Formats: sequence, structure tokens, C-alpha cells
Amino acid sequence: MEDTSATIENLKKLVQNFVSERDWWRFHTPRNLAASISIEAAELLEHFQWTLDDGSPLNDEKRLEVSEEMSDVLAYLLSLSTVLDIDLSAALAAKMSKNAKKYPSDKFQGNWSKVR
Repeated sequence: MEDTSATIENLKKLVQNFVSERDWWRFHTPRNLAASISIEAAELLEHFQWTLDDGSPLNDEKRLEVSEEMSDVLAYLLSLSTVLDIDLSAALAAKMSKNAKKYPSDKFQGNWSKVR
């Protein structure tokens, strides 16, 4: 499975099958999943702690470790969307539309200031 051919539905089913085979759904409450997303995101950030932000590429070992943490975040996010019955594609499209109105490109070109 690769980004160019996978769908969110495929990814959700992959995670659902893994969880179901282990009878873990009873532990997959919204609170537990949201906490797990945060914990795994912190583990992802840990790989960049105390590094220079010089844009240098990751070596193969570090790249694998980062990809695994990213996968953990994604797996928990997909599980949360399943438990809460949220269509991630629709939610992302709506949020990006909202962001486009909040941050019009003609006013925010090269400017990352937050709108308050």
C-alpha cells in the first residue's frame, strides 16, 4: 500500500482489522485515543528535540524511527475517527475551506501570523 493508491477507507480498515484481531475496541474510547494521539505526537517531536533546524535530511535510521511515530499518530487518529464516526476527508476539506477564508492567500503570503 502506498500514498498514491491508498484511500483513507483502506487505512481505516487496516487499523480496524488490527484492533479487532486483538479485541482492543473496548479500550479505544475517545478519551484514550485522544490521549494516545497526543502521547505519540510528543514521541514524534522528541526526535527533533535539541536539533538544529537547518533542514538537513534525516539518516535512514532516524527516518524510519520518525515514520514509525508518524504511523502511530495516524493509526490512533484513524481509530478515533472510526469510534466517533467522523469522515476525515470531509472534515479536512471543510477545515481547509474555513482556513482559506480565515487566512486569505493575498494577505498571508509568506506571513504565518495567527489571526486572533
